[in-house]
Amino acid sequence: MKQLLLDLGPDRPPTLENFVPGDNIELLADIALFAAGRAPLPGAHFYLWGASGSGRSHLLQATAARAREHGRPAFAIAAAEVADNLPADDNALLAIDDIERLSPPAQIALFNAFNRARGNGQSLLLAGPAAPRELGPALREDLRTRIGQSLIFEVRPLDDAARTAILHSLAARRGLRLADDVVGFMLNHGRRDLPSMAAALGALDTASLEHKRPITLPLLRQLIQQGLRL
Repeated sequence: MKQLLLDLGPDRPPTLENFVPGDNIELLADIALFAAGRAPLPGAHFYLWGASGSGRSHLLQATAARAREHGRPAFAIAAAEVADNLPADDNALLAIDDIERLSPPAQIALFNAFNRARGNGQSLLLAGPAAPRELGPALREDLRTRIGQSLIFEVRPLDDAARTAILHSLAARRGLRLADDVVGFMLNHGRRDLPSMAAALGALDTASLEHKRPITLPLLRQLIQQGLRL
């Protein structure tokens, strides 16, 4: 067999529509209102926490995009990109990911953003790997206290039943059928976030078309030997 070039294609931009909610339906509804400037509680900020791959980064970028659709200034910023100040635009949404990685000057900048938010109408959407009380020495105590006063949501990861249903749904859209052993292998040996699973499925579809073979476990193993990363 000739070497197969696996074209995974560009990822779709994160949106609230292409976020699979699973057990996060209430969070998704509240964050859509938050993006529009209608927080469940006036002046409230949001803090999302969850394990890697749970979707919190997707939600931050998607919420910032939705806020822009409503005409609000919105900034989605990684912790490493925060210096000693943050945008002070009126009515802006500031979405900051991985807050446990904020440098000392960046932590002061975020604390100052909390202090001026009531005056300039800003909304803060923050995310990290754990609940505020479990962030420990990674953050200044005064900043951790401010974050703890936000509306706090755990982003619950999808379970295997939901992932299985999603893989079958994605396959059906492509006119494919996935055998149970293929799905089981992907879940047990591959990355479990949805973009990675969708990219792997796209590569399998390409291989199936090129070699005129159905998607089977032997084909999947062969692709992995050729460089496919699940």
